[in-house]
Amino acid sequence: MQLFLTDGRVVDVEHTGGSVTVDRGQATRRTCSVTTADPSLIPRTAADELATYGARLRISRGVDYGDGSSELVPLGVFRLDSVDGDVTQGPVTLTGKDLSICLADDKFTTPYTATGTVVGAITALVQRSLPTADVLSLITDAPIGSRAYDLQADPWAACQEIAAAAGAEVYCNADGVFVIAVLPDLTTTPPVWAIEAVEGGVYITATRGMSADGVKNGVLASGENTSDNVPPVSALAIDSDPNSPTYWYGPFGRRPDFYSSSTLISTGACQLAAGLRLAQMKAPNASGDISSLPNPALEPGDVLRVTHEDGSRELHQAASFSVPLDVGGEFPITTISAKEDA
Repeated sequence: MQLFLTDGRVVDVEHTGGSVTVDRGQATRRTCSVTTADPSLIPRTAADELATYGARLRISRGVDYGDGSSELVPLGVFRLDSVDGDVTQGPVTLTGKDLSICLADDKFTTPYTATGTVVGAITALVQRSLPTADVLSLITDAPIGSRAYDLQADPWAACQEIAAAAGAEVYCNADGVFVIAVLPDLTTTPPVWAIEAVEGGVYITATRGMSADGVKNGVLASGENTSDNVPPVSALAIDSDPNSPTYWYGPFGRRPDFYSSSTLISTGACQLAAGLRLAQMKAPNASGDISSLPNPALEPGDVLRVTHEDGSRELHQAASFSVPLDVGGEFPITTISAKEDA
């Protein structure tokens, strides 16, 4: 782990424990809590405090592949938010959040209007708060309607709203890069990791459940932008899979959700936004909690193939997990959707 102080110093920190939590459902996707034995990291003077406020943590974890090879995998770049502990003997705990928190905290102090395209508008918002930040687009760019934000509005929430116009989401990845991407489709995306209850496998335990709480099987997205002289547009996305438990025309019934934004200026944009929200709203109908040996390279949205002790197989899509920073330790994974795997 490296601590980048604001005075330019870089401190290598030996950690004794802690974890990095990654949760797609939270506005700030990555958070960390790290324990170290070094009490000198606790700010004592005004100069120490000046160097610490705004400091950043870069955390990585090693992976041993069992064949003699290994790799150091990044877990995140974090703004250091707190340092506390015993000033004489330690231990000291450092906590932080990924760099998206810099946008969320940098509320608008004057009215702000987002215009242009999805990628351009998000890049402008990111670099408004972090001028040197990198933005990686993995989508086809699309125009947006102008969107006016009031005083005190959240620029990071604005980024999410703008990304939805392309059926995408935006997040800060493990390298500290802001990524604009579409959530992978569970039904068409190849699994990135096999969690198997076999000799030499990484499977420890697993549960699976279903819940109708908050589940929607249709989303009507609409947009109207009088300032751009764009007429009202809308599109309805539904769960059209007859084999799905939330099939729009099935016994689950019709349970629509509604979404509106002035960034949506075409039926196609409405369809993309509705599809994104539908994927989010119907996902809780099937979920799982899996515990395995750690895989620090995992990302939310990754598709996992799980083989249970009885030989049955399922495909799961990772939603959240916590990577331990000590040696070993269980690796709990919560999934947002699951289906049988032939």
